[in-house]
Amino acid sequence: MAESIKQAPHAPLPAPVGEGQSSGILVLAAHPNWRESRVNKRLLEAARGGGGVQVRDLYALYPDYDIDTGVEQAVAQQARLVVLLHPIQWYSMPALLKLWLDEVLTYGWAYGPGGTALQGKDLWLVATTGGPESSYHPQSYNRYFFEAFLPPYEQTAALCGMRFLPPLLLHGAHRAHEDAVAQHVEVFADRLRTYPEWPEIEDLLACPACEVPTTDRPLSGADASAE
Repeated sequence: MAESIKQAPHAPLPAPVGEGQSSGILVLAAHPNWRESRVNKRLLEAARGGGGVQVRDLYALYPDYDIDTGVEQAVAQQARLVVLLHPIQWYSMPALLKLWLDEVLTYGWAYGPGGTALQGKDLWLVATTGGPESSYHPQSYNRYFFEAFLPPYEQTAALCGMRFLPPLLLHGAHRAHEDAVAQHVEVFADRLRTYPEWPEIEDLLACPACEVPTTDRPLSGADASAE
């Protein structure tokens, strides 16, 4: 369930923040049950406290999973940095965030011929895991280092011509010490405040969009539901 205080579905597009006030940051927050969240809820609050940061609480906005594609595309196109804020669930993202990607990042808008709406922007994953970092190891129950689960995020960015920034992760969120959680939240808030002045960004190259031949898509330009 979404958190108890919900925005109405299909909320209108927020008015643009005045020049000099907007940070150009869009946070797509996705958690199926904020009331049970220990870390992501505090990250959400930190994002909402950041000046000019636009936060989209997807489970509050779309409890019926009926995403308003036009609104979401308009919001994403205004941003310079798109943040995916969520817990890792079954080695991936929560279902509503995946649906957001499916319906918003459309052919001809986000990728493919004419799909340049997100080119040159940055994509940043901010995620938590239930298992400790040691569990993401070939000799432990998750069997792989966590980096093995990042290619879908990286390739989503690449297909849209976005730069994938180094993720901010907190492993073992259920049992993390309070000091570690507080420090993690502060790092997140500081990154929002200082973007794009991050030292590691200087060493990252811009990512040219992957070219998708028109022969690889249905003639009508329909999405994957036609397959």
